[in-house]
Amino acid sequence: MSEFLFSLRGVPEDEAEQVRALLTEHKIDFYETDAGNWGISMPALWVRDKASYQQARLLLDHYQQQRFIEQRALYNQQKQHGRQRTLWQVFWERPVTFVLSVGFIGLIIYLSIRLLQDFGL
Repeated sequence: MSEFLFSLRGVPEDEAEQVRALLTEHKIDFYETDAGNWGISMPALWVRDKASYQQARLLLDHYQQQRFIEQRALYNQQKQHGRQRTLWQVFWERPVTFVLSVGFIGLIIYLSIRLLQDFGL
């Protein structure tokens, strides 16, 4: 029976490729499911047999630990050199989208609070 190994939802493509390469390099038999036509299914990597699962889990845990260290170092380096994007830069890249998103978030918060007040909570 297959075992769930790694969710691909929200994972950068380079990370997904590296995980696939890692599993292939260690000759671990796996397959991939996608999000489907409507994007509601679970995109993931699955190991085909339970015997390989523990090895795959150990490899993946080690890989993720190393990736975290590398990405944190890259972030800190970009931050020191002033190349890390700020909220202000995001606003200036797409001001209309930014304002609409903040407005929508505000509307959701307002409606949630209003609903609680109407119920007397």
